[in-house]
Amino acid sequence: MTPDELLRVLAAVERGELSAGAAQQRLSGMPFENLGFARIDHHRPLRHGLPEVIYAAGKTAEQTAAIFGRLAASGVDVLATRVDDEAAAAVLVVAPKAVHNPVARTVALRQSAATTAVGQIAIVCAGTSDLPVAEEAAVTAECFGVAVTRLYDVGVAGVHRLLAVRDQLASAQAVIVCAGMEGALPSVVGGLVGVPVIAVPTSVGYGASFGGAAALLGMLNSCSPNVTVVNIDNGFGAAYTATLIARGAERK
Repeated sequence: MTPDELLRVLAAVERGELSAGAAQQRLSGMPFENLGFARIDHHRPLRHGLPEVIYAAGKTAEQTAAIFGRLAASGVDVLATRVDDEAAAAVLVVAPKAVHNPVARTVALRQSAATTAVGQIAIVCAGTSDLPVAEEAAVTAECFGVAVTRLYDVGVAGVHRLLAVRDQLASAQAVIVCAGMEGALPSVVGGLVGVPVIAVPTSVGYGASFGGAAALLGMLNSCSPNVTVVNIDNGFGAAYTATLIARGAERK
């Protein structure tokens, strides 16, 4: 149930085109739908302006496809993250128009009428090894209707590559920076832009990187005051927050 759909139902009741009983039946799926193994939150778009997202890791392919199908039937945009090939194949059976991005490990279905992006973010990653996390962020933001500029493989080992895209960074209302190893890139980006920088430590690096813990600690200790940090490999969480920042900037 999207805000626009709710307004259409209420307007139909007001005009006498829809009875109160019929409206109650139309709204009966709110605020959630119980599938037995999952309770789908159809009320989330009304509260947040963004739809519920399916975290597919730990779910069976059948469970992921069932949840995806029910969300798709409600007319909202649908996104599933951490999707393996088996789950993606199952989802595409129930939602043939959805798009599988194997690098991002996502399946996305856009159904909203909006064609113009609301807000602009940039997604920066240090190296090609960080692409899965960066692409998860990019697909998430695009599914939520935000314009995304991808600036990849611009790590601090060759900082001239980052400086070469400084003009593209300047147009963003928020910047997501994905980096592993020592996690230095967000501090450098933070010193170049005057907008929020959301740092995403990735589980990329040799033994002493401790699966991204070294990058996480480095980012938490950033000297750039506009840098904030999400959990290791959490491209989705970074994109969700960046989307809200960009939308807020557009409203102003």
